[in-house]
Amino acid sequence: MKRSLLCGVLCTVVAAVCVGPTRAAQKTTLVNVSYDVSRELFAQINPAFAAAWRERTGQDIEIRQSHGGSSAQARSVAEGLQADVVTLNQETDVEFLVKSGLVAADWAKKLPENASPYYSFPVFLVRAGNPQHIKDWDDLARPGVQPIFPNPKTSGNGRYTYLAAYSYALSHDGGDKAKARTFLAALLANVPVFDTGGRGATTTFVERRIGDVLITFESEVNSIRRQYTKVPLQAVYPSTSVRADFPVAVVDKVVDRRGTRAAATAYLEFLYGDAGQEILAENFYRVRSAAVAARDHANFPDIKLTSVDELGGWQAISATHFAEGGLLDQLLAAKR
Repeated sequence: MKRSLLCGVLCTVVAAVCVGPTRAAQKTTLVNVSYDVSRELFAQINPAFAAAWRERTGQDIEIRQSHGGSSAQARSVAEGLQADVVTLNQETDVEFLVKSGLVAADWAKKLPENASPYYSFPVFLVRAGNPQHIKDWDDLARPGVQPIFPNPKTSGNGRYTYLAAYSYALSHDGGDKAKARTFLAALLANVPVFDTGGRGATTTFVERRIGDVLITFESEVNSIRRQYTKVPLQAVYPSTSVRADFPVAVVDKVVDRRGTRAAATAYLEFLYGDAGQEILAENFYRVRSAAVAARDHANFPDIKLTSVDELGGWQAISATHFAEGGLLDQLLAAKR
């Protein structure tokens, strides 16, 4: 009887020793579904957060990434891509996930700055010497100039470029929408190829050497110049642009099923902290932290920015420009 009792105690101890470390060693995994040109950013954010999470909880965590055109990424999540968080570049893509029953309707109130920890805007990248003398948006509609930017149907990057050009036209033609439409038609007609996302457009311009000017986020322009040091390129800041607020959200339906809400929330909150804001600024994103923004001010030229709300807000913009049969579809049909 004593032997049986001793064996039972030993077995319990052995089981505790075997099970305890196994459980402690289990690794949490998060999936971040993001827009196309954020690869380098999150390659730095993720290990920094993992280190902070380990220090805070003693737990290892792995963040897996998925990148593509922002709107295409939102559709992938709606169709089953298991994202714990989304870090996209336009709020309509998050709202699409709200309508799909995956994200809470009050997602924008759960984090500061309407759940947008950083922002950017479209600027120009031209070849050395700027042979086409491109200075502002009206130059993109000149005969013989080939602008490169991603398709606004699939890319938030492309939509902001479209809106920045439209806003410029309205401001220079007294708000005349007919003239703005004519300007957009000429600009779109000059685009030789539409890629589905920003990184594809970068490849087209830099590596395939197609086009005279790449229009993409300021952060991407500077990232390209840092990466392609042997390719002579220069940035050109137009007179105005449209601010691209980058929204982030927890995918509630996924984190509740996987039990990852705490880690997913902490991951997004990390983007607002000093360490996250520093990494964002180092990757040429405009940040919300006044201290970090002031410290890095020399890297960020002043520019007049129009907000999406000033253009009517995403709901009205989407219905007028980007819905099926909207102005963009009409202009692209005429281009063909």
